[in-house]
Amino acid sequence: MTVLGRRQAVAVFFAFAFAYFFAAVLRAITATLSPTLTEEFHLRSGDLGLLAGGYFLGFALIQLPLGTWLDRYGPRKVILGFVAFAVLGCAAFALAQSFAALLLARVLCGVGVSACLMAPLTGFRRWFTPPVQLRTNSWMLMTGSMGMVASTLPVQWLLPVVGWRPLFWGLAVLMALSMFVIAWRVPSWSTGDSTGKAGGSYAAVWRHPYFRQMAPIGFFNYGGMISIQSLWAGPWLVRVAGYEPLAAAGGLFTINLCMLATFWTWGLANPWLQRNGFRTDRLIAWGLPSSFVALAALVLAGPAAGAWTLALFCVSSTFVSLAQPAVGMVFPASLAGRALSAYNLVIFLGVFVVQWGIGLLVDAFQAGGWDEVSSFRAAFAVFLALGVLSYGWFLYSRSHNPTEAP
Repeated sequence: MTVLGRRQAVAVFFAFAFAYFFAAVLRAITATLSPTLTEEFHLRSGDLGLLAGGYFLGFALIQLPLGTWLDRYGPRKVILGFVAFAVLGCAAFALAQSFAALLLARVLCGVGVSACLMAPLTGFRRWFTPPVQLRTNSWMLMTGSMGMVASTLPVQWLLPVVGWRPLFWGLAVLMALSMFVIAWRVPSWSTGDSTGKAGGSYAAVWRHPYFRQMAPIGFFNYGGMISIQSLWAGPWLVRVAGYEPLAAAGGLFTINLCMLATFWTWGLANPWLQRNGFRTDRLIAWGLPSSFVALAALVLAGPAAGAWTLALFCVSSTFVSLAQPAVGMVFPASLAGRALSAYNLVIFLGVFVVQWGIGLLVDAFQAGGWDEVSSFRAAFAVFLALGVLSYGWFLYSRSHNPTEAP
């Protein structure tokens, strides 16, 4: 395992962060565009949830081979191959004339950016010390929040000026530029490492008790947080709280700015927390219940709950983001790509299921005669119940599992 010098480590971080920033813009832009796309393509709630979830479906489908390729070929080579698909996906979305074409382009975008977080986390596992890994993981997520901030008010301001199709042409160009930056600054994988001998099996990952302990909260709690942040916060603000589209974009800006500040704080605090014995599992056990309180407040308040309540839910959910690097560090470096990608598969399958599921539930409750506001509240209440059950499994498994992450 080769630990990089400070200057090279900073360059590597920023090269990966540049690509991940625009991957996050792609992830969250449907929340801002949802009123425009709903009107232009006559989308129902289920259609909108499927369209936004298509990105995460494409993301999830490629995670298992991605992990094997990352361990075998290294982050640099793998991410360059995948981002090319993101460039094509952006172009296809800009040209789409039907819902089916939008969905296929969205899936292609998800496949293309699927390595934009896993590649750096796999590299960090080998190139950085454990305290630095915790810090850089949080700061990569902060970079993602910066991308989500950019997908809110800036996108809303540009829509009347250039339209949504040219925005996707611009994203295609910027993703292509990120490929150049990565090729320039990120080192190649050392073929002499034992990683190449590890094979392609995920059996050791799936069977590990710590992975099984963390899987349900990854699926429902982490996946659900991303679902709300990247899509359903927007429709809630417009269709439940009664915001105008520009005000809703401002609300999304507030939510994502709060997330940015939160991940920046986690990046500063994580090394200190680790040095002082605050382990990942204990932090999740203590902190995650606050997200249930925030989500219950959102459901109970209904139209009175706006951007700040949603921001409180998203911020309090970030305790579960500590699970991802923890899973990676429980496994040896030779398995890091597979362990991280397997857990990412769990998270983004959760995003897809929760994102589409909330839309289907809203449509189903409305078909049963409920008004739109009540339908949204009921769908979010179902999501809350699933999150609490997942947390219960985490506590039960933790009490029977001797393995503990840093």
